Amino acid sequence: MDKLTRRDLVKASAGAMAGLAALSAMPERLAAAVHTARRGKQAARIRFSVIGANHGHIYGQVSSVTRGGGELVSYYIKEPDIRAAFAKRFPNAKSVDDERAILDDKSIQLVVSASIPDERAPLGVRVMKAGKDFMVDKPGITTMAQLAEARKVQAETKRIYSILFSERLEVPAAVKAGEMVKAGAIGTVIQTAGFGPHQIIQRGAPRPDWFWDPARYGGILVDIGSHQFDQFLYFTGSTTGEIVASQVRNVRHPEHPKFQDFGDVMVRGNGGTGYIRMDWFTPDGLPTWGDGRMTILGTDGYIELRKYVDIAGKPGGNHLFIVDQKGVNYIDCKGMETPYGKQLVDDVINRTETAVPQKHTFLASELSIRAQDQAKVLKPGAHPV
Repeated sequence: MDKLTRRDLVKASAGAMAGLAALSAMPERLAAAVHTARRGKQAARIRFSVIGANHGHIYGQVSSVTRGGGELVSYYIKEPDIRAAFAKRFPNAKSVDDERAILDDKSIQLVVSASIPDERAPLGVRVMKAGKDFMVDKPGITTMAQLAEARKVQAETKRIYSILFSERLEVPAAVKAGEMVKAGAIGTVIQTAGFGPHQIIQRGAPRPDWFWDPARYGGILVDIGSHQFDQFLYFTGSTTGEIVASQVRNVRHPEHPKFQDFGDVMVRGNGGTGYIRMDWFTPDGLPTWGDGRMTILGTDGYIELRKYVDIAGKPGGNHLFIVDQKGVNYIDCKGMETPYGKQLVDDVINRTETAVPQKHTFLASELSIRAQDQAKVLKPGAHPV
C-alpha cells in the first residue's frame, strides 16, 4: 500500500463512518486503509504453518514472517511440552495431528521450521515436493547428501528453500552494514573476521540430548558457522568459495566426547578472504548469550559490528563503528528495520529472490559443511596449530 499519513487514516475513517457513498468515492488505497483501520490490523498476504519447533528460534521466525504480512494458521509439533508452550504463545493457530494435514492444505503457501537440525533438509524436500515454500532455522542443511537432494528438488520444483541466517538478516546493525558496504563506504571489501561465541546454558535450561551429538546438529562449523559463512559471502560479494583450513575441538566437555565447543576456519572467495571463529565459552558474567562481532575490512576503511553487547561501553546491542579516511564514527542501529520477513513474503507471492538468492543460501550451507568435513579434530588438551 502507498505511504499514508496518520491524517490520511483519520480522514478516511471519518469518511467511512459518514456512509457507503463516501467510501465508494474514495481512491482504492484509502478504501483499503479504512478497512485496515477498522479491522485493527493488516490483512494477511500469505498463510503459513509451522512444522517442528525444537529450537527457540522458531518464535523469531514466526515473528519475521508475521511482520512481513503472513498469517500463522496451523502447526504440527510432536513433543507435548514444546507444543503446549507454542500453543500458549499462538492461541489462534490450530494444532494438527500429522504434517500431512499441512502439506496437503492447498491454502498454505509457506512452511516454517526449527526442527532438530538433521531433520530439517528432509522436511524441506517434502515441503517443496508438496508445492510449498520453506523457511528454516540455521543450520538448514547438515550433510553434503542432504544438500545435493535439496538442490535437486529445488531446481525441479522452483520452490523457495530459505534459511534464516538471523545474525545478518534479523540484526539491524548487520543490515545497516550491508547498506554501507554496497554504497562504497569503506571501498572494496578485502576480508571479514566473524566471531560467534555462545553460552552453553541459557536461563538455567538444560540442552536436549541432540544438542550434544554432531550427527544431529551438524558439528560446530555447520551449526554456528553457517551464520558466519553467510556473512562472509554477503559482505565480500563472493559467489564462490573454498575452505583454506578448519579445525574443531572439545576443550571442556569430556562428559560429551563427541561435542565440539571450539572451531575456526579460514575461507577464500572470489570477492575476498575470511576468518571465522566460534565457541561455547561465553562466561556467565556477560549480560547476554554471546559477544557476537563482525569486522569488515575495506580498502578505504573498516566497519566493526558489536551486535549484542558493547562490553564496558554503550548499553544494549546493535552498535556499528566505522573508521574511514575522515575519522571514527558510531551509528546506533537499534530500532532500524530488518526487511527479510517482508522480502520473503514478497518472494512467495511474486516468485522472486529479493530476500536471499537461492544460490547464496545453498553456497553458505555448502561451505559450512565442507569446513566441517575437512576439519582437523584436535584431541582434548591439544594446542591448536
